[in-house]
Amino acid sequence: MTAPETGRGIGNEAVEYGEPLVLPGDSFRILHVSTGNVCRSPITERLTRHALAERLGDRLAGGLVVESAGTWGHEGAPMEANAETVLADFGADPSGFVGRELLDDHVIRADLVLTATRDHRAQVISMGHSAGLRTFTLKEFTRLVQAIDPATLPDALEAGVVERARALVRAAAALRGWLLAPSVEADEVYDPYGAPLPFFRSVGGEISEALDPVVSALTGVKR
Repeated sequence: MTAPETGRGIGNEAVEYGEPLVLPGDSFRILHVSTGNVCRSPITERLTRHALAERLGDRLAGGLVVESAGTWGHEGAPMEANAETVLADFGADPSGFVGRELLDDHVIRADLVLTATRDHRAQVISMGHSAGLRTFTLKEFTRLVQAIDPATLPDALEAGVVERARALVRAAAALRGWLLAPSVEADEVYDPYGAPLPFFRSVGGEISEALDPVVSALTGVKR
């Protein structure tokens, strides 16, 4: 697993906590999207990296790249202090984060886009780039992957994590019209911006709970 470089674009190298790393030839990019890219999506990005590192060990294993951006991104801004605290609660590393505005290039390069809300999902899809079949809200994707039989996915050890991840996205997209949310709220992660730390921690708990089955499905390794 690798982290993207800071700045507006996505190049051919990645930065893992400040150290440049060359990406493997075959990679799978996960893009987390919220509004300002200072609260929800940084928390989701860093918790995803943390969970993948726990399961895969070597952070380059499998070629998974995790990044984030905001539809009204605070370009160059650090994440909110309460978001850093939440990440520390989970043992995840908040260091070196820089906010980004969502750009076309981010969507074009992403293999999977996970958004905080349905509005964010609609905004990403409206950008074009055939994003509809690979863009979900985080909680929507969680619901869908939990309905997928892991035995129908490529084995991560034999085919590689990248191939497994691509198959997972295809399977989730095929299920979307058949497995609907019980309510609109069920697919939302609400914005904690400006809220006190307890609300941030509540949102962090929601995100962590939603991510666990997603990371298990991506890697084939349970927590």
